[in-house]
Amino acid sequence: MTRASERAVDVVRELILRGEFAAGSRLGEVELAERLGVSRTPVREALSRLAAEGLVEIVPNRGARVSSWTVAELEEVFDLRGALEPRLTALAVPRATDPDIAALDESAHAMRRVGEPGPAQDLDALVPLNRQFHGRLAAVAAHPAMASALAGAVHAPIVLRNFHAYDDASLRRSLAHHVEIVAAIRARDPVWAQAVMTAHIHNARAVMVRAAREQEHP
Repeated sequence: MTRASERAVDVVRELILRGEFAAGSRLGEVELAERLGVSRTPVREALSRLAAEGLVEIVPNRGARVSSWTVAELEEVFDLRGALEPRLTALAVPRATDPDIAALDESAHAMRRVGEPGPAQDLDALVPLNRQFHGRLAAVAAHPAMASALAGAVHAPIVLRNFHAYDDASLRRSLAHHVEIVAAIRARDPVWAQAVMTAHIHNARAVMVRAAREQEHP
């Protein structure tokens, strides 16, 4: 893959994960090429790569669109995430260094600053911070095969505009979970960390499944 194609992959992936393209929306090669300042070939290669990641669906004779999920598919995603991420979190506890803990703590409190309901709330700013937090946890766990499987499972809720679907109470729970996970890691308690991550995923599952049901049956 050329450098232009790699850049196109990174940019289009970020646009999707940031929520600039809603689930189910069309991804036109011409429009994307103009936006990125490249030819259509890198865009076509990027869309194929993102299709392999599960972020994009390519429909014969109809082009590409951002992937969307039924309620049943979303529940399967959360089944997978619930099996993997709490275990990875527990594995990260004994491996986390002081700099790891400091970075996780910084991310958790940054999410609270931008996510707490109120006039200063910035839900879009939560998306990269959340990915940074969960990505760092998975990296610290040092189980790349499990982390790779998890990466696909977390895409769906992000594309569904994760934090925009939360009510205030669910969002406050989510933000508090990140802070408590850091506390559990600092205490070197993998059972505590795993339990909080399990609760965190169940909270997200309830929000996302409700949002998906509302999309299927407005």
